[in-house]
Amino acid sequence: MPGVRRHVGPLLAVMVLAGALAGCGSSSSTASPSGTSVKTVKPKPAGVNPSKSARMVCGSEANGDIAKAFGVSPARISTPTWIDHVYSCTYEYPDGVATLSVKELDSAAETKAYFEGLATQMGRTSEQLALGQGAFVATNGASVVRKDWKVLVVDVTKLPPKFGKQHLSPTLTGEGIAATVMGCWTGA
Repeated sequence: MPGVRRHVGPLLAVMVLAGALAGCGSSSSTASPSGTSVKTVKPKPAGVNPSKSARMVCGSEANGDIAKAFGVSPARISTPTWIDHVYSCTYEYPDGVATLSVKELDSAAETKAYFEGLATQMGRTSEQLALGQGAFVATNGASVVRKDWKVLVVDVTKLPPKFGKQHLSPTLTGEGIAATVMGCWTGA
């Protein structure tokens, strides 16, 4: 059904839970009505340097969480770049690569417009992800997630047809990486 977001599948739910249990971030938190801890950070406009949450996608915490989720570690992670408010790096595996990037923007309206522009440019499958404040799977299999004033893109187009110990498709791998990152993303 158009406009209906599907639920995160069991594998992705386990990845999100694993990220949450790993003790992601160190910002203050408050209890939600369900008794779980919810981190509250006010969105900030793009700055001269990348935010903590943008840097996290290429850091050791994300690397460790992604490696645990898929049972494979990258041979290396490229040196991150910060160009035009996009923080990006490539996870290089023996049999392929995945590129993670975060675009930082200046407002909710600008973020939503950028997100929708990516959907038009990349194409959007009918598969919607229940992540962030909006998410979709692009026609090339990439996962795109909007949260606060940032947009995460997980480009899996250069991964093999079966990846990790679970032998997942690139699309499912991208969804899993996005869910893992979102499990720790504080929005800072």
